Amino acid sequence: MINKVVASAEEAIADIPDGASLAVGGFGLCGIPIGLIDALHRRGTKDLETVSNNCGVDDWGLGVLLRDGRIRRTVSSYVGENKEFARQYLSGELEVVLTPQGTLAEKLRAGGAGIPAFYTKAGVGTQVSDGGLPQKYDAYGGIAIASAPKEVRTFNGVDYVLEESLTPDFGLVHAWKGDRHGNLVFHATAMNFNPLCAMAGRITIAEVEELVEPGELDPEHVHTPGIFVQRVVLAGQSEKRIEKRTVSLAAPSASAGLAKATAPATETTADQAGA
Repeated sequence: MINKVVASAEEAIADIPDGASLAVGGFGLCGIPIGLIDALHRRGTKDLETVSNNCGVDDWGLGVLLRDGRIRRTVSSYVGENKEFARQYLSGELEVVLTPQGTLAEKLRAGGAGIPAFYTKAGVGTQVSDGGLPQKYDAYGGIAIASAPKEVRTFNGVDYVLEESLTPDFGLVHAWKGDRHGNLVFHATAMNFNPLCAMAGRITIAEVEELVEPGELDPEHVHTPGIFVQRVVLAGQSEKRIEKRTVSLAAPSASAGLAKATAPATETTADQAGA
């Protein structure tokens, strides 16, 4: 078997050219391949097309590439936490293909499975299927690029829209554990989109928190077989940011009567969410 381990993130992403398309795993700020993203940023790679559930936040993840104008086009589902994303989209600097979250996941899964397209009910009767969804604005606020209508067919009396699969040039993923053959195990929330991006990328690069020897991973616990992975780099423990802080208040005690007693604020961290 091939030893797929490379020495550094810089070496792992060295052949990603300007203009490449990237499937980037993670959910919010959980399980994002921050080491690979930062290496791309340091290298100066630009004109990228990203496929990811979101596009990071203003100062973290894909948001760092976006901030510096390195992303030309993005296929995403949830983009509500990034003010710079909204600014670039509305000012005509960024092309955005908004995609229903489940459809985006299936586009990647189907692409990795060799299925070129599929039918789904999601988006039928909306601009997702009918076309006209703004993908890029011009400098004056007009629509420069709008989505095209998609084929709709009826099966058993129900309408479905045809969605094409995605097979980006590279897949960038973050795993909890991996071995030298590229077998990967993801943890909790990091299971969202990472296995799908690993399957869909023509060349997949995985950063792992823990690198183990072949045979140490229980085959029944492997989420992505090494056949889908071309390179592995040891990232170790990276900083895990909080995307949206939430606080909880303790219920008033019986003795407090109508007084509102509060407990110290608690935060939901990326670790608790399963980064």
